[in-house]
Amino acid sequence: MPKSSPCAFPWSSLWLASVATLVVQSVLSSSYSSSSTYQRSAADGKRPGFMERTLVLLDVNTRSPIRVLNDNFLSLQLDPSIIKDGWLDFLSSKRLVTLARGLSPAFLRFGGKRTDFLQFNNQKNLAKFRGPGPDYYLKNYEDDIVRSDIALDKQKGCKLANHPDIMLELQREKAATTQLVLLKEQLSNIYSNITITARSLDKLYNFADCAGLHLILGLNALHRNPDNSWNTSSTLSLLKYGAGKKYNISWELGNEPNAYRSMVGRAVNSTQLAQDYTKLRTLLQSVRYYHRAHLYGPNAGRPRKNAILLLDGFMKNEGSAVDAVTWQHYYMDGRVNKVEDFLKTRLLDTLTEQINKVTKVVNTHSPGKKVWLGGLGPAWAGGINNLSDTYAAGFLWVNALGMAAVKGIDVVLRHSFFDYGYTHLVDQNFNPLPDYWFSLVFKRLVGPRVLAVRVAGLQRKPQPGRVIRDKLRIYAHCTSYYNHNYVRGSITIYIINLHRSRKKIKLAGTLRNNTVHQYLLQPYGTDGLRAKYVQLNGEKLLMVDNETFPELKPKTLRAGRTIAMPPMTIGFYVIKNINAYACRR
Repeated sequence: MPKSSPCAFPWSSLWLASVATLVVQSVLSSSYSSSSTYQRSAADGKRPGFMERTLVLLDVNTRSPIRVLNDNFLSLQLDPSIIKDGWLDFLSSKRLVTLARGLSPAFLRFGGKRTDFLQFNNQKNLAKFRGPGPDYYLKNYEDDIVRSDIALDKQKGCKLANHPDIMLELQREKAATTQLVLLKEQLSNIYSNITITARSLDKLYNFADCAGLHLILGLNALHRNPDNSWNTSSTLSLLKYGAGKKYNISWELGNEPNAYRSMVGRAVNSTQLAQDYTKLRTLLQSVRYYHRAHLYGPNAGRPRKNAILLLDGFMKNEGSAVDAVTWQHYYMDGRVNKVEDFLKTRLLDTLTEQINKVTKVVNTHSPGKKVWLGGLGPAWAGGINNLSDTYAAGFLWVNALGMAAVKGIDVVLRHSFFDYGYTHLVDQNFNPLPDYWFSLVFKRLVGPRVLAVRVAGLQRKPQPGRVIRDKLRIYAHCTSYYNHNYVRGSITIYIINLHRSRKKIKLAGTLRNNTVHQYLLQPYGTDGLRAKYVQLNGEKLLMVDNETFPELKPKTLRAGRTIAMPPMTIGFYVIKNINAYACRR
């Protein structure tokens, strides 16, 4: 289990008595097994004297939080490829907006690999210049898009639509073909330009605004002058258009600048990048509506040698230009094809190492500066079909949220909410995937105040020479203040059990004798960890209709009852009416 903050707190006499009693019982009966191995009973012909489960004692410091995060801690990302494959035209879907609204409040970052190939064109609609489609039906489909654009102009406020099934089917066919092109570009590092029109920006902002998300727009950093300085012409036009529409937008410049040499054969060093951000800050101040707009960056890639050197130079030269420092992390590449790879504790722990590297650089130059995980996904290059879009990927996602919170990462932006690849939260049939349901439960139950966790386990001594890595991960926060089912002072604990055996967790100390609401998430169906459906306390989670979520019903555990975590599961537990001092404010 990840180590919590060194924030120490005293144990109650009840806690000490519990530990002492259990130690005596374990000595007398030798009844506890290792937390890392599954011991069968004597009836199975194995060594007697050990039970199947390890009892874990859990307490939380309720006096003060160790971190206080952004209210938008769990946030979302959309890749600019959504313009190229046509899905941008369908962001007005009532169902998509409903699903995005379920994860608000949150930021919506519009950025990714193709950020640096975007060109803004202040023209209302380019669809009519695309020419007719390859057949009559596609022509009608494009004409419908044009008509919807005209209707969009005439309406005020939030603009939602129910698209006909034939339009959605044609779009899926178009997107399937385009996605092969996009994947080829990503694997070959040869990208084509993408035009973002005024109408495209209108549709994007309409989606974010309707869903209660704050838009962060990525700007093209590779639009450069002959002397390699940043060319601001397209950006200035974009800023003036957004200001004229009074679009409340935050900004960033570029995506993974440490990788520019491999992408386009042209490097942008840290000094030049810092100057570009200073120029962008000056540009924002020159447009009255955006003179106080937030700016984030430099959106460095995974913190390996080149990325760390660039980040260090950027912070040294002009780190004050940004309101938060952003970087990205992906756990694995697209060649992984085994579900077991998503369960490796060493893989889960790589995020801790990366966070430590980034925060060390930031704190060296700008102590206290907010750090954001500006792009996080289970796998690179669009992910892996039937793996990164299944229940198994949820272990990486939920652990990343817990780990980032403990380490003080202020915001985590998930790549991607919707569109191509296999790392998204919503599929192309507008159905939520497992990571969406994990995110929804997290949003409903987990607040921004992070609490220190302390665990004691009664285990037999590990065998000599055998490395046993912890597969039980426990995190605690104050319960979300947005959830009116729980009074202030409640605590939410979320637990990941990667063991192949059930684990028993006994609440001790301040957590004793309180009613607990259990939200246990397990795979639904016969596919096991490869399932694309999730059940909550035994009930399959499905949208009721395009505007209605299923009721997230908790299971009540009576006070003092031991929590039993089934193998390979994720659970959220709300400790009710505990009146924790750290959570009352």
